[in-house]
Amino acid sequence: MGVAVSDSHIFFGEVIGTALLILLGGGVCAAVTLKRSKAEGAGWLAITFGWGFAVLVAAYTSSSLSGAHLNPAVTISIAVKTGDWSHVPLYLVGQFVGAALGAFLVWLTYLGQFNQNDEPTLGIFATGPEIRNPVQNLITEAIGTTVLCLLILTQGLNKELGLSGMGVLITALTVVGIGLSLGGPTGYAINPFRDLAPRLVHSLLPIPKKGGSDWGYAWIPVVGPVIGALVAGGIYNAAFA
Repeated sequence: MGVAVSDSHIFFGEVIGTALLILLGGGVCAAVTLKRSKAEGAGWLAITFGWGFAVLVAAYTSSSLSGAHLNPAVTISIAVKTGDWSHVPLYLVGQFVGAALGAFLVWLTYLGQFNQNDEPTLGIFATGPEIRNPVQNLITEAIGTTVLCLLILTQGLNKELGLSGMGVLITALTVVGIGLSLGGPTGYAINPFRDLAPRLVHSLLPIPKKGGSDWGYAWIPVVGPVIGALVAGGIYNAAFA
């Protein structure tokens, strides 16, 4: 997904790409959820494809700068694969800043709808389980993230595919597939900062009747994807390296 040239390329690439990811991904959640939105009630298919398109736009935009990780789990799995952890902190900082910025832009985009809100809005910004069972929820997030990271790690094995630029499209479609197949239990964060940074923004924004930010659950969409990243990196090194 491109080669990082410098620390500034990594940072700004991840900020821009992750902001676009959360703006479009959170945007589809807002569009489907908020009253007086033209997409109100469009449903799960709209959300899963909206997130897939968000990945497509974000990754194509930022790949030439930072390689378009856009996800701490992806960064960690690549570090496990390569053994190079030197740029991991820089990627993580850029991703967190970008995710927070993207969540703020979702609020600005739907400001009129948010200002007339009369019910909890956390689901627009962050994920939550349909059945609250920490062990099951953690396993679900780990499995979904393992699928995503293993797909990304193995793309480099097909050089022709990499040169064609199809890798970004395949990754985007994989995110759609994860949402359709594995997203039902928890809403498929599969990205620690996709959940954590927008959850923080939700807690700070002046949204009427927004409800709580459910910090008791917040560790699961962080820890689960990290576990999935480590598992994917381990599988790659054991089976493909």
